[in-house]
Amino acid sequence: MRRITRTLVTAVMVTAVVAGTAGWASGTAQEPVTGPPAGTAEWRAAGLPDPARMDPAGVARFFAGLGPAERRRLVREHPTVVGNLDGAPLELRYAANSRTAEGRYPGARVLAHDARGRGQTVLVYGDLATAERVAVVVPGSDVDAGRMDSLTRKATALREATGGRTAVVAWAGYTTPVGVGLDAASGELAEAGAERLVRFAEGLRAAGVRPEPSVFCHSYGSVVCGLAAHRLKAKDLVVFGSPGMRAENVAALRTDARVWAAKDPTDWIDRVPNVAVAGLGHGTDPTAPEFGARPVEAGDADGHDGYLAPGTSSLRAFAAIAEGDVR
Repeated sequence: MRRITRTLVTAVMVTAVVAGTAGWASGTAQEPVTGPPAGTAEWRAAGLPDPARMDPAGVARFFAGLGPAERRRLVREHPTVVGNLDGAPLELRYAANSRTAEGRYPGARVLAHDARGRGQTVLVYGDLATAERVAVVVPGSDVDAGRMDSLTRKATALREATGGRTAVVAWAGYTTPVGVGLDAASGELAEAGAERLVRFAEGLRAAGVRPEPSVFCHSYGSVVCGLAAHRLKAKDLVVFGSPGMRAENVAALRTDARVWAAKDPTDWIDRVPNVAVAGLGHGTDPTAPEFGARPVEAGDADGHDGYLAPGTSSLRAFAAIAEGDVR
């Protein structure tokens, strides 16, 4: 009975802290967007192969068998499918999404733009086809197709810090929590996001992007990365402002990637209990010594969202990791 009581108290504490941290309002429940892209019914009706039955390698083979005129026709007639098919040629996805995104993201190439739900968008800074290094930034709560500013600032800051040598992807490719509430304390959205992140990375390889990416995971995005880790082909996993990765330690992630963790002393995430009870909470703090991640200096970052601010030691370290300048 005492153990059950302690469990219930801990669960209530997690909920209360997560719902009220930093004065944020409790979040509203979100339904994750999953499955094949919008427009798939029309695509199938045209006699085209079912996207739900193709992995990214299969998508790449399908497009490899088409001539230039047929590829252009599919972009014109089915932009919402072509633009969001992992494994499709990069240039075709860019062309398709230029039709649906209609110039909403200046300075970036749009690799995915899915208007379902709150909207999901993947933006590219640099040239994925020729880059020797690739970084993917995975955001936490409150990011969607209409609210990309914080994520694009992080992505562009990282690219600039590498001297423009690393192609950086701002991956708002999953349904994020809204606010800090039960969605942020549970793993449902992260599980759906992990599936999409793994498929996205497989799609890059199928489309000819050769470098394994360094994946930078902020806040709830680190939960996504933790759940994806055992299937995600990445050079590095870098988590910052993390509530936990749903793993007891690095070994439990079952990844060959180097795992790094940063948390600044002013980050409110430090007040969230690192427990996992009754489906709430995300477990061990990745910056704790017992977790086993490589530490990243972040003492001069400010708050929960300041890790990629220009001039910070954390941004310099992230850029060095992306560039492969640290071992």
